Amino acid sequence: MLKSSLLCCLAACALCACSTIAEKTNFLSDDDAKAKVAGPLGYPTGALTLLTRKTEGVNTYVTVRASDNKTFVCTINGGNALSMGLVNPPDCRPRP
Repeated sequence: MLKSSLLCCLAACALCACSTIAEKTNFLSDDDAKAKVAGPLGYPTGALTLLTRKTEGVNTYVTVRASDNKTFVCTINGGNALSMGLVNPPDCRPRP
Protein backbone atom coordinates (compact mmCIF):
# COMPACT_ATOMS: atom_id res chain seq x y z
CA MET A 1 0.00 0.00 0.00
CA LEU A 2 2.82 2.38 0.85
CA LYS A 3 4.52 1.67 -2.48
CA SER A 4 1.40 2.49 -4.50
CA SER A 5 0.81 5.69 -2.52
CA LEU A 6 4.40 6.76 -3.05
CA LEU A 7 4.18 5.91 -6.75
CA CYS A 8 1.00 7.98 -7.15
CA CYS A 9 2.62 10.90 -5.34
CA LEU A 10 5.69 10.74 -7.59
CA ALA A 11 3.52 10.57 -10.71
CA ALA A 12 1.55 13.63 -9.61
CA CYS A 13 4.78 15.56 -8.95
CA ALA A 14 6.14 14.55 -12.35
CA LEU A 15 3.00 15.78 -14.11
CA CYS A 16 3.19 19.11 -12.29
CA ALA A 17 6.84 19.42 -13.24
CA CYS A 18 6.01 18.79 -16.92
CA SER A 19 3.73 21.82 -17.00
CA THR A 20 6.39 23.98 -15.36
CA ILE A 21 9.09 22.73 -17.72
CA ALA A 22 6.88 23.39 -20.75
CA GLU A 23 6.11 26.92 -19.56
CA LYS A 24 9.72 27.79 -18.73
CA THR A 25 11.12 26.44 -22.01
CA ASN A 26 8.71 28.13 -24.43
CA PHE A 27 10.61 28.91 -27.65
CA LEU A 28 7.99 31.17 -29.24
CA SER A 29 9.02 34.80 -29.60
CA ASP A 30 6.41 37.50 -30.17
CA ASP A 31 7.23 37.46 -33.90
CA ASP A 32 6.90 33.66 -33.99
CA ALA A 33 3.49 33.86 -32.31
CA LYS A 34 2.30 36.43 -34.87
CA ALA A 35 3.64 34.30 -37.73
CA LYS A 36 1.87 31.18 -36.42
CA VAL A 37 -1.55 32.89 -36.29
CA ALA A 38 -1.21 35.04 -39.44
CA GLY A 39 -1.77 32.22 -41.94
CA PRO A 40 -4.91 30.72 -40.38
CA LEU A 41 -6.36 34.22 -39.97
CA GLY A 42 -5.59 35.10 -43.60
CA TYR A 43 -3.40 38.12 -42.86
CA PRO A 44 0.26 38.80 -43.60
CA THR A 45 2.41 38.84 -40.47
CA GLY A 46 3.06 42.57 -40.85
CA ALA A 47 -0.68 43.30 -40.68
CA LEU A 48 -0.95 41.94 -37.12
CA THR A 49 -0.15 43.66 -33.86
CA LEU A 50 0.35 41.53 -30.75
CA LEU A 51 -1.77 42.96 -27.93
CA THR A 52 -1.39 40.35 -25.18
CA ARG A 53 0.51 37.15 -24.63
CA LYS A 54 0.37 34.62 -21.79
CA THR A 55 1.96 31.18 -21.52
CA GLU A 56 0.44 28.51 -19.29
CA GLY A 57 1.80 24.99 -19.46
CA VAL A 58 2.07 23.92 -23.10
CA ASN A 59 -0.29 26.64 -24.40
CA THR A 60 0.45 30.22 -25.39
CA TYR A 61 -2.55 32.55 -25.47
CA VAL A 62 -2.28 35.63 -27.68
CA THR A 63 -4.56 38.47 -28.66
CA VAL A 64 -3.80 40.12 -31.99
CA ARG A 65 -5.28 43.08 -33.85
CA ALA A 66 -5.27 43.14 -37.64
CA SER A 67 -4.72 46.23 -39.76
CA ASP A 68 -8.50 46.39 -40.40
CA ASN A 69 -9.06 46.71 -36.59
CA LYS A 70 -10.46 43.19 -36.17
CA THR A 71 -9.24 41.55 -32.97
CA PHE A 72 -8.68 37.82 -32.50
CA VAL A 73 -7.84 35.59 -29.54
CA CYS A 74 -5.71 32.55 -30.34
CA THR A 75 -4.37 29.52 -28.52
CA ILE A 76 -1.05 28.14 -29.75
CA ASN A 77 -0.22 24.66 -28.47
CA GLY A 78 3.44 23.61 -28.38
CA GLY A 79 6.66 25.46 -29.07
CA ASN A 80 8.47 24.24 -25.95
CA ALA A 81 10.98 21.61 -24.88
CA LEU A 82 8.33 18.96 -24.20
CA SER A 83 6.97 19.26 -27.75
CA MET A 84 10.51 19.49 -29.14
CA GLY A 85 9.64 22.90 -30.55
CA LEU A 86 6.77 21.58 -32.67
CA VAL A 87 3.65 23.74 -32.83
CA ASN A 88 0.10 22.62 -33.61
CA PRO A 89 -2.10 24.82 -35.80
CA PRO A 90 -3.48 27.64 -33.65
CA ASP A 91 -7.10 27.88 -32.59
CA CYS A 92 -8.26 31.46 -33.29
CA ARG A 93 -11.60 33.16 -32.76
CA PRO A 94 -12.81 36.72 -33.27
CA ARG A 95 -12.86 38.69 -30.05
CA PRO A 96 -16.36 39.88 -29.19
